[in-house]
Amino acid sequence: QVQLVESGGGLVQAGGSLRLSCAASGRTFSRYTMAWFRQGPGKEREFVGTTRWIGTNTYSADFGDSAKGRFTLSRDNVKNTLYLQMNSLKPEDTAVYYCAATARVVVAPVASQYDYWGQGTQVTVSA
Repeated sequence: QVQLVESGGGLVQAGGSLRLSCAASGRTFSRYTMAWFRQGPGKEREFVGTTRWIGTNTYSADFGDSAKGRFTLSRDNVKNTLYLQMNSLKPEDTAVYYCAATARVVVAPVASQYDYWGQGTQVTVSA
């Protein structure tokens, strides 16, 4: 069983930055595929980005179209923590951001591929 706890959300002005953190329990964190999703008011859950293990100390990263060029992912396997650095934030980035994890092979960037979820952290971007 993996438990995920997000933090770092808050209120920021457009153009600003935030860094979200996702602290994970579990001894095999380094091998889990980790991801961020978000869900805005009245919207479906949207893929933001994912990072997965592809070899010794090597991870790939992929992003949804809304995040490309503005968001980056990093992970600290000693602290069992995943980070989402969000820059050049826009009002349309306002959402609850969820951390997700799975030990399975992910074949598509959709929520159903992930087995473990955090409770979410609110990000609000003002115009």
